[in-house]
Amino acid sequence: MSKKTKTAFVCTDCGSEYPRWGGQCTSCGAWNTIKEVRLGGAAAERDSRAVGYAGSRSEVKLLSDVNLTQAERIATGISEFDRVLGGGIVSGSVVLIGGAPGAGKSTLLLQAIAAIASQDIAVLYVSGEESLQQIAERAHRLKLPTNNIMMLAETSVQRICDVLDELNPQILVIDSIQVMHNQEVESAPGSVSQVRECASYLTQYAKRRQVSIFMVGHVTKDQSLAGPMTLSHIVDTQVMLGATDDARFRVLRADKNRFGSVGELGFFAMDSLGLKEVKNPSAMFLNRAEKPSSGSVVTVLWEGTRPLLVEIQALVTDCQYGNPRRLAVGFDQNRLAMLLAVLSRHGGIATAQDEIYANVVGGIKITETSSDLAIVIGVVSSLRNKVIPHDMFFFGEIGLSGEIRPVANGHARLNDAAKHGFKTAVIPKANAPKNRIEGLKIYPVSTLAEALDVLSEL
Repeated sequence: MSKKTKTAFVCTDCGSEYPRWGGQCTSCGAWNTIKEVRLGGAAAERDSRAVGYAGSRSEVKLLSDVNLTQAERIATGISEFDRVLGGGIVSGSVVLIGGAPGAGKSTLLLQAIAAIASQDIAVLYVSGEESLQQIAERAHRLKLPTNNIMMLAETSVQRICDVLDELNPQILVIDSIQVMHNQEVESAPGSVSQVRECASYLTQYAKRRQVSIFMVGHVTKDQSLAGPMTLSHIVDTQVMLGATDDARFRVLRADKNRFGSVGELGFFAMDSLGLKEVKNPSAMFLNRAEKPSSGSVVTVLWEGTRPLLVEIQALVTDCQYGNPRRLAVGFDQNRLAMLLAVLSRHGGIATAQDEIYANVVGGIKITETSSDLAIVIGVVSSLRNKVIPHDMFFFGEIGLSGEIRPVANGHARLNDAAKHGFKTAVIPKANAPKNRIEGLKIYPVSTLAEALDVLSEL
């Protein structure tokens, strides 16, 4: 006797489910996005049976009895990619890589599996969008070895898993998850239910057979991953590939990683032979003008597991209208407003009647507070039309009472800046190194007033 088909009402934007139809999604606020989808009652049972879960009972184990033997990671041959993944590919892991069209997702994965296949590791590239001839032409253009790369043009996850049972590859690439479909789900490919079920089906297979899977994901117009939010929860690692202000460069960021650091960055340059690693990313963001100008300040961020030198520019100008504008690009605009309030209260410099614009050069996004001091110094530099020396940098968090708080990995930041030829540093007093760093003069400060005194002495 066939089981009754179940239905659900799902928001096509965020993936939230409802017991009945409604005009507006209460989770994301979108209108007319709740659609009825059919969920096959026997589908889940057949899907689980296909990967070996149905009919078997899970065993209860003590946590102390779980085997802690760590499997050796597979290197992709691209060190920046391995860095973002946490040191390489973990057996049985599922990685979702997203990015705008033309960012280089397929190119990066094709380069990676070509290097992996050269290590006599079985890889399978499944294309649901491009023909095999198009992929072969790209590999030829990139001058990649293609002898050991297995290719398949397919969109059915059931058929893909049947092929995997026959070939037993260690690495699988799905390009892309949005065009895959599950035969047991009665909806069009790309719908919320299809994307969710296909990702879940493949993830279960990966965990059961210890196959490492890379899924390519599309993004929406606001640069977020297309499909349900549950897609991010299903996978082990989610990385995003995007372009900087200079179209030649690409930045790979880990937004989620169960096997490594979240927020890790990998830097690449796009050329005729694909994506090339940028060994010195700080130089990429420090392409400064030959003639120094006011408002330009260098700071040292900590991204993932390494320091990164970036330039912050500030512009203070007279207000042309009734309400002065405050605009921040590359960091939180609310934090800029807070720092200006601290500058007025504890630095004695009022900017309430001025328009202020601040920008992080290169398109990098600042997610930590170590740039506070550099932002404030940039504003003061532009306001007073005072040029900061090219070989000087600042870092430190500013508290509401005007104190300069220490930041993590201060010594590593100082060493990296010294290697790039910087001679002077203004840093929190608590981050001052015990031993002198060759060629670097350090001004340790404990308050914002002390930092402004150092600036006035220049």
